[in-house]
Amino acid sequence: MMITPLPKRPESSMQQVIAALQPAGIEMDIVPRKRVLWEYKQNPQIFIFQQGEMSVLRASDGLVVATAYEPTIFGIAESIQPLHCHILRAETESSMLRMDASVAHDILTKNNLWQDVSVILTYYTNYLFYRDALLVQQRTYSIIRGHLLELVQLPLEFRLKVTILDYIQERTLLSRSSVLNVIFALKNGAYINIKRGGYLLEVINLPSKF
Repeated sequence: MMITPLPKRPESSMQQVIAALQPAGIEMDIVPRKRVLWEYKQNPQIFIFQQGEMSVLRASDGLVVATAYEPTIFGIAESIQPLHCHILRAETESSMLRMDASVAHDILTKNNLWQDVSVILTYYTNYLFYRDALLVQQRTYSIIRGHLLELVQLPLEFRLKVTILDYIQERTLLSRSSVLNVIFALKNGAYINIKRGGYLLEVINLPSKF
């Protein structure tokens, strides 16, 4: 089975764009499970996620597409093509900056940062390809295996906030029983180490087939 690699986050471009936009941002403190609208007073918004945990959900069914844990920019694509196919939702107490997209666009132009923006948008697009490869036409075990490998890359403090079951079910259309059956089999086979309650501590050695 070919494993699609997780796209590499473009740290340099992300930091440069965030640094340029931050001074114009208006602070927002967001409570857990709060959804963030793409517009404010009918004006498209650009968001700089600063701290906490923020998920991108598919608008049609609430499927979690991605979750941000570090400074990230949201809303650039939506300000150019306002299809609103996705929703932002805070998973924990989070802080963000917002600004009118027109203000952000002027700053990006003034600082000659549109090439960095294109790098960031390419990263987001590649991430969507990665998610599709993880889910589309894959067997149940392959989907679960991919998400375990994704989950274990997160810091332990985040892994101890969400169970394996919740993490996988929020991101796939797999049933509770199908996920639990595989997880229990992997645990009993000593392929993964789980804390009581269903939290992932360690991936020891996941077989390519199971």
